[in-house]
Amino acid sequence: MSRGQRIKTRKRNIAAPLDPSSFSDAIVQIYLDNAGDLELVAKSIESSDLNFSRYGDTFFEVVFIGVRTQPGTIKPEEEGERHPYSLIDCAAQREAILPYVLFIQKTLRRRPFLIKSLENVMRKFLQSLEFFEENERQKLAIFTALAFSQKLSGLPPETVFQPLLKDNLVAKGIVLSFITEFFKEYLKENSLDDLIALLKKGKMEDNLLEFFPSGKRTSEALSEHFTKEGLTSLVEYNSKKMFEVKLKEIKSTLTTMINEEAEISEVTEVVKQQVKDAKFPDIEVVRMLWDVLMEAVQWSGKNQQQNSNSALRQVNAWAGLMNAFCTSGKLELELIYKVQTQCYEDAKLMKLFPEIIRSLYDQDVLAEDTILLWFRKGSNQKGRQSFVKALEPFVKWLEEAEEEE
Repeated sequence: MSRGQRIKTRKRNIAAPLDPSSFSDAIVQIYLDNAGDLELVAKSIESSDLNFSRYGDTFFEVVFIGVRTQPGTIKPEEEGERHPYSLIDCAAQREAILPYVLFIQKTLRRRPFLIKSLENVMRKFLQSLEFFEENERQKLAIFTALAFSQKLSGLPPETVFQPLLKDNLVAKGIVLSFITEFFKEYLKENSLDDLIALLKKGKMEDNLLEFFPSGKRTSEALSEHFTKEGLTSLVEYNSKKMFEVKLKEIKSTLTTMINEEAEISEVTEVVKQQVKDAKFPDIEVVRMLWDVLMEAVQWSGKNQQQNSNSALRQVNAWAGLMNAFCTSGKLELELIYKVQTQCYEDAKLMKLFPEIIRSLYDQDVLAEDTILLWFRKGSNQKGRQSFVKALEPFVKWLEEAEEEE
């Protein structure tokens, strides 16, 4: 008897083969029985004894497009029944799509192992965007944005962003259209900082241009596109990012040339070319030059006199470089503000302000008029009171020299 029982058990196991079609039909039937009411569908799924661990991918295919798909495609299985309550069938609006996100969230809380299946299916669909209709792609984009907004259990951003970078999808503009819809939806409820953090996790924060077809991969095209779509904060972010990248490149070149004690004329030429290529504002160039010169000083630990001497030597040695870029009173004033800020914030330079200004005057980098303008009406308040007092003897000397002339 016991032996017969064992055989019966074994037969029952054999009678339950790998059958995703039957699983798909069972999920479809649950949708049909509950007329697509996701609350009721969730309850029916919860009480079912279906094998989700084996057919997780099939489950999400039925949720997204209403039927199981053929392997490696988004085409429905020919024999499978389809339900009309899928994500692809709903309206391309947040209100219609959010319930699907919450439904999946609830399912994942009960069955956390299904997150891998959700990743698999999303990756498959995103790599196959060209086979969806435009409005279906829009729904997927809104769903994806809401999934991250609602912090859908454990969905890794790289799962979403990396499959989008398939060359053929990017070349057709499909990816740009998708990601634009994604950005618009995500930024309705989240800050730009949140979006950048998300892109960072997906290893995409420096690569916004990769979403554009190769012929349109320019900052100008990016600005034009996202401005037109009302995403000006993203345009500003990208401009700032590009600025930082180019600034880093110029700083690196300049630091190397200073350390190698290259000729001032050669350094000037190289910096001018890089500044021109990067379309750098003149004021930023002046600020950057001062930063790099001071960073290249060989500072002593605690010897204040050595630090003062090193800083002044650097100013005198590279005054010709500063002179080449301080080509107006406005830029000279900006240089004084830069020196003022650094002397205020850096204890090593606190007492050096008047000597630096004097050196820059002696080397023809700063004009007398600019120094007097700063002294009388300067708008930067950082340490201004003490710096004005420290510069008084030099200003008095300038004024007396002016009177004599």
